[in-house]
Amino acid sequence: MTKYDFTTRPNRLGQNTMKWHSSETDPDLLQMWVADMDFLPLPQVKEALIAYAQDHVFGYSLFADSLYQSVIDWEKNQHGYDIQKEDVVFIEGVVPAITVAIQALTKEGDAVLINSPVYSPFARTVRLNKRQLVSNSLVEKDGQFTLDFDQLEADIIEHQVKLYVFCSPHNPGGRVWTKDELEKVGLLCQKHGVILISDEIHQDLALFGHKHLSFNTVSPDFKDFSLILSSATKTFNIAGTKNSFAIIENPSLRKAFTKQQLANNQHEIPTVGLISTEVAFRHGKDWLDQLKEVLEENINYTVDFLTEHSKIKVMKPQGTYLVWLDFSAYGLSNEQLQEKLMKEAKVVLNDGLSFGKEGKFHARLNTATPLETVKEACHRIVQVFGKET
Repeated sequence: MTKYDFTTRPNRLGQNTMKWHSSETDPDLLQMWVADMDFLPLPQVKEALIAYAQDHVFGYSLFADSLYQSVIDWEKNQHGYDIQKEDVVFIEGVVPAITVAIQALTKEGDAVLINSPVYSPFARTVRLNKRQLVSNSLVEKDGQFTLDFDQLEADIIEHQVKLYVFCSPHNPGGRVWTKDELEKVGLLCQKHGVILISDEIHQDLALFGHKHLSFNTVSPDFKDFSLILSSATKTFNIAGTKNSFAIIENPSLRKAFTKQQLANNQHEIPTVGLISTEVAFRHGKDWLDQLKEVLEENINYTVDFLTEHSKIKVMKPQGTYLVWLDFSAYGLSNEQLQEKLMKEAKVVLNDGLSFGKEGKFHARLNTATPLETVKEACHRIVQVFGKET
């Protein structure tokens, strides 16, 4: 088996990257925020793109049968989810897919529910499409986020929720939801006629023995009211190639989705995205297995070091490479917290408030980088936020 390199951090300066942009003017900043990885890419993807550039005309591309089959095989082999070609709809990203679903399946003024804190584009997309945002707060219990099902049902009833955007595994908390939790979510949606969008883009990054369950594998009835969204882009660090897919088994939901997708002219995918997705799913399993071992080591180091040397409350993720940090013990305002991280620690994290009001005094740290970089970030943070601070 090939041994892949997860110790070299690529130099991303001068490449117009979102993640490292502020380091162009302040090279001392350590970028631990945007959810992409600072690892060398899967070699087979790079080789396939080079071959495409050398051998092809850069014209319009169709979706190859082999691309569909790579998704079908991956879902079955990795997640025990049996799907058919007609169930799969390609689209340039999971967030654009959420937008299309909201536009296709609700109307202006309808209530759309999210669990907060959660990935910030969820709320933004609901608001910009002039839907009523219903924010159902997650509850922290035993160091993990949990769902308050009584409050969830109350929110659904009170606001007559039409659509529920669910994050599984969860970002930023890294929860890998259990079968019991997913079943309860599904039964509530079924009971109250709610359409569920399950954002499963981190499905392949369940860690520490936790197992991701795709929503539709919990009960065959759930496919009647659900859209499953996923991608190879988070798993294999190819976000810039722009491709994802929706799995929509209900023909009427799929028809509404694809009609709106066409109306938005969102039915075409860059060829590099099509190639990267297929190659990653065909050849990336060993790379992924090694990546997950690296992520577990990085996360364990982060949790242990910050817990021992600071007053930061660290939520250990069950999946993803994202770590949710609670700085509330330091008695700072949110503005002071972010300023100290940026200007004193010289570490760039995601501001917790961007994930919802529950994220005040929090930040999200990305551990998908070589261990030495993780260590450097943790040491910088502790120098400013120590136990005696």
